[in-house]
Amino acid sequence: MSILVTGGAGYIGSHTSIALLKAGYSVIIADNFFNSRPEMIQKIEQLAGKKVIFYEVDVTNEQAVNQIFIHHQIDGIIHFAGLKAVGESVKKPLKYYYNNILSTLVLAKACHKYGVDKFVFSSSATVYGDNKVPFVETMDLLPTTNPYGETKVMSERILTDFGKVNPNFSVSLLRYFNPVGAHESGLIGEAPNGIPNNLMPYITQVAKGKLERLRIFGNDYPTVDGTGVRDYIHVMDLAEAHVAALEHLTPGVNIYNLGTGKGTSVLELVKAFEDANGITIPYEVVARRLGDIAECYADVSKAKRELGWEAKRDIVTMCRDAWRFERYYEE
Repeated sequence: MSILVTGGAGYIGSHTSIALLKAGYSVIIADNFFNSRPEMIQKIEQLAGKKVIFYEVDVTNEQAVNQIFIHHQIDGIIHFAGLKAVGESVKKPLKYYYNNILSTLVLAKACHKYGVDKFVFSSSATVYGDNKVPFVETMDLLPTTNPYGETKVMSERILTDFGKVNPNFSVSLLRYFNPVGAHESGLIGEAPNGIPNNLMPYITQVAKGKLERLRIFGNDYPTVDGTGVRDYIHVMDLAEAHVAALEHLTPGVNIYNLGTGKGTSVLELVKAFEDANGITIPYEVVARRLGDIAECYADVSKAKRELGWEAKRDIVTMCRDAWRFERYYEE
């Protein structure tokens, strides 16, 4: 099977592309390198021992996307391409609504036009809003606290409604919690442009000396130590979940939480990183960040039951792998 991976040079997309190649799939990557780098394609091929087909395109460009479908027989799509910084989405909502929703619409139209009936969507736990933890797939979705989350809700609705009128269309909505870590080789990992929006690359850049200290956004949440609690999942566990989702696709809409089912606070993650790597991380507490909630962790029983998948790598492994990548990574 040939799978189109949008955003395949990005953090999660690159690791998933390797998992797909290792599982025997052919991979076509579409990426505009907005938050990734061209050398990632060669690294994916090096780690997988196989070639990929690559298109440097923005998937909001319908004409460019159509050219990919015209030139290749595509059996399925995994859609990662999108803007993903919660804080930035609050400040630049139109940018997020345009990019994230239009890209989903363009790909859904292409599926309809070219007869592609397998679609795996990169969604997010932010769709739950400030719900009661643990988050379960059957929950009513509350209004999210940021435009990024709203774009995921809207994209889920677009794909769900499209599936209702196309009975052969199989879509899996994968609600990620907090991906961290890196490939065990240390060759690829999370390398955001500019100051990181996510916690782990911020920690690793402080450890490396690229940033002076970690900023912790608020320590007055109703949590174990006042800092935000999240469900951190190793990026390779997440990548393997995409292969499982693809292999278990059935007609209709399938929704799965992807996490470990355990919450870890910011301070607990900092301590785990320090203990795993023997490094002290200086930090300062600053004001809460717009759009953040106190706790976010998953009920992951459905993915285990229906996909035969569960996260295998622990927090220590996440911290060690993230630091291994950062230590040897050169911009």
